[in-house]
Amino acid sequence: MSTAAGRRSDGSSLTAYLFDLDGTLAASEALKARALAQACTSYGVEADPLIYADVMGQDWTTVTGHFFTRYGINPARDAFNARFRGIYLDLLEREVAATDGAVQFVRSARDRGMKVGLVSSAASWMAEKVLARLDLTGAFDIVITQEDVIRHKPDPEAYRLALSRLGVDATAVLVFEDSLAGLTAASSAGCGCIAIRHGFNTRHDFSAATREIRSFTELGLG
Repeated sequence: MSTAAGRRSDGSSLTAYLFDLDGTLAASEALKARALAQACTSYGVEADPLIYADVMGQDWTTVTGHFFTRYGINPARDAFNARFRGIYLDLLEREVAATDGAVQFVRSARDRGMKVGLVSSAASWMAEKVLARLDLTGAFDIVITQEDVIRHKPDPEAYRLALSRLGVDATAVLVFEDSLAGLTAASSAGCGCIAIRHGFNTRHDFSAATREIRSFTELGLG
C-alpha cells in the first residue's frame, strides 16, 4: 500500500506520481458536462448535463453515445465534436480551476525530485488547454492522452505506457484518479491509487483505493 508522503507502508520510497487530469487535477468535469449538454441543443433537444455522471471516466465514444441514445439524436460525430470543442474551450477559458491544492502538490513533488506524469483519457487538445489554464504546461515528465493508446481506461494500457516511458516500477508509483475506470486501470497496472471524490462521481466505488480525498490539501505537499 502507498501513502502520499513519498513512502510506501513498508517503508520503501515512492519515485513517481501519475495524475489523471479532469476531475483530479482540474475541477473540469462539470464544465465538460455542460458543454456536452449545450452541444446537444444544436440538434433540437434540451439535455441534462447531470447524465454525464453515468459515464464519467469512460472513453469518448461511450460518453457521447450515452447522450445520443438518451435524447434520440444521431449527429455526425465530427460535427458534434466540433460543436462540443468550441463550447468547451470557451468554458475552460472562462471558468476552469484547479482542484484545491493540486498545482502546489505537483510543483512540490517535482521540487523534491519525484517523477510526475499525466495520464488522461482526454484528447490532447483538451489536456493542453486545461494544463495551460492551470499554469502546468511543461510541468510533467511524460504526458499520455487519448491518442497515445488503443485501449482506454479501465484498460491499464495508458498506465503501463506511462510506467515504461518513465522507467519506473509500478510498486514505486502512486496514481491519483477520480473515476472507477481510472482506479481500475491503475490497479490493473500494479499501482497504488488515491481517489478524488467530487459531485460527478458519488456513485463510483472507490473501496479498492489506497485512500479517498476531496482535495490535495488533505495530503500536505507532495
